[in-house]
Amino acid sequence: MNPAAAVLVSALGAALIAVALFDVFATLFSHPRRHSLSRTVISVTWSACHHVPGARALALAGPLAFIVVVASWATFLGGGWALLYWPWMPGGFLHAAELTGAGTGLLDALYFSLVTLTTLGYGDVSPAHGLLRVAAPLESLLGLGLLTASVSWLLSIFPVLSRRRALAYEIRLLEEVGADDSDPGPPSPLPASVYADLTSRLVACERDLVTFPITYYFHDDDPRFALPAVMGHLLDLAEQARRHGTATDAHFHGGLLIRAIDDFAASIVGRFRVLGGGSTRDVLEAYAHDHAVGRPAAGRHLRPGEART
Repeated sequence: MNPAAAVLVSALGAALIAVALFDVFATLFSHPRRHSLSRTVISVTWSACHHVPGARALALAGPLAFIVVVASWATFLGGGWALLYWPWMPGGFLHAAELTGAGTGLLDALYFSLVTLTTLGYGDVSPAHGLLRVAAPLESLLGLGLLTASVSWLLSIFPVLSRRRALAYEIRLLEEVGADDSDPGPPSPLPASVYADLTSRLVACERDLVTFPITYYFHDDDPRFALPAVMGHLLDLAEQARRHGTATDAHFHGGLLIRAIDDFAASIVGRFRVLGGGSTRDVLEAYAHDHAVGRPAAGRHLRPGEART
């Protein structure tokens, strides 16, 4: 390989590694941007599952998106390091005597890169040049870090889903009690402590969506635990409290809950391209429809601030 081509290939490899590392950092320690690698992969996976017949396809969207994102990180890292090694093939490497010939192609560089990234260390090919002897252990460390980061990310998702499902189930119970003719039903308005608890838990769910955007794409088949299906009723409860001016505590906490719902709607509009009309209720209906638990809400794409009514 001539020097100009070697520089170009090495630069491309370094760029692939940088993209993967930046995306891992943004996903795990920051808020990934809309056009980042992981967000693009997750959005495409969600859209593809929407076009698959059957509601159960959406239940696979979240886990499948997680697998595809981790696989894309490994592909970018493995491919990037392979491009860095390629110009050094075969003179920069030592080959076992049992090998029939020294590999010189991209496939051989990819083989060494994947063996190093996964820390398998077969030993049939090893770096001989000084720079390569430093680069190979660095790739192994990145491979170990990728595995650790992926497991940590997966373990962080389950508490988020648990909090969201618990909130949805409590709202569902309040809805069922209110609709049961054989039950006297809850007081109207509810105690102020109930509104305060719902507000704090909804705020936690909204922050979870910001910190772990992938959790938006985990669909719940059981309607008891589907937050998109009950957000409309939560808004009804908050508006009910605001109509009771005589119960000052409930009136105040109902107002806080409405503001929390507005912020939640603004977040899903701005971060997940949820379509809706001009009000928070329209956005919540679109949110439910996006998760196949409600009717479609005709409208346009909103700016985050337009969800506040």
